[in-house]
Amino acid sequence: MRIQFRRREIGECVSVIYRSDGVVLELPSYSRMFRVPHDLAHAVTERELRMAGGVYGLIVSGHVFGNMTVVYGRPRHDAKARSYRVMKAYGILITTAELLAGTVHRAVESGQCDDLYQQLIRAWGSLETDPFPWTAQDVRTTRDTMREHDQRWQWVAVGDAMEFHWPDSLVHPVPSAVRR
Repeated sequence: MRIQFRRREIGECVSVIYRSDGVVLELPSYSRMFRVPHDLAHAVTERELRMAGGVYGLIVSGHVFGNMTVVYGRPRHDAKARSYRVMKAYGILITTAELLAGTVHRAVESGQCDDLYQQLIRAWGSLETDPFPWTAQDVRTTRDTMREHDQRWQWVAVGDAMEFHWPDSLVHPVPSAVRR
């Protein structure tokens, strides 16, 4: 899946998502108070930590969030039901993805990344009982990639876009429809 983060006026951003089924979707990002769009932090954090249950993993699996718009292509005949099944099966993971992406975003925005590993462990522990599943190196890679995308984003002019690649392998299977 390909994602374009397009800069809009007044610091806003929109994610334009090109799914492999030919459907192109827009996801607005309410980021005017941030230097880096929050949805870009989601994409980086979720990809680098291999989180298929985050915002973009759910989208590639077929979920369409309520604030998204189809801008091109023809959604499947069962797109609404498929979206529901994906969210029902994996939506519980979105809270953890939101918390981790938010932690990475705040650390990079504030420049306080030195203890990001500990920040993420604390954030994880506020929701999860399992041990933190990522290494300090995984977190450093996430931090460094987020910093790189932060720098790239600063050069994107209003009306232009920054490309982002979402790996095809980072997707959950779509649950089957229940047959009656």
